[in-house]
Amino acid sequence: MTFRNCVAVDLGASSGRVMLARYERECRSLTLREIHRFNNGLHSQNGYVTWNVDSLESAIRLGLNKVCEEGIRIDSIGIDTWGVDFVLLDQQGQRVGLPVAYRDSRTNGLNGAGTTTTRQTRYLST
Repeated sequence: MTFRNCVAVDLGASSGRVMLARYERECRSLTLREIHRFNNGLHSQNGYVTWNVDSLESAIRLGLNKVCEEGIRIDSIGIDTWGVDFVLLDQQGQRVGLPVAYRDSRTNGLNGAGTTTTRQTRYLST
């Protein structure tokens, strides 16, 4: 039997999970199994609303390790997140602080910020 093992990481506002989708070509069957679920949530740090990205990374790695411990070869990984938060980086691409959550007051007025650059420029820089 030929299997394709795809891992999906889903990050929600209050929890996250690592899922394993296994496709068996000959039978054309797809199974989906939860591998790891973890708590997530907004944090207040120094008066700002942020995500604890280090904790999220650790939880995702734990889920991936659980898959590998079962002897399963991962063919692909996909990650679904909010897509509305941001983190500031320095000149070397290193994180300056924790990601700013969409509910933080620092995001006020950012809807119009993208109008000064082209969509192509924004796409290439992310």
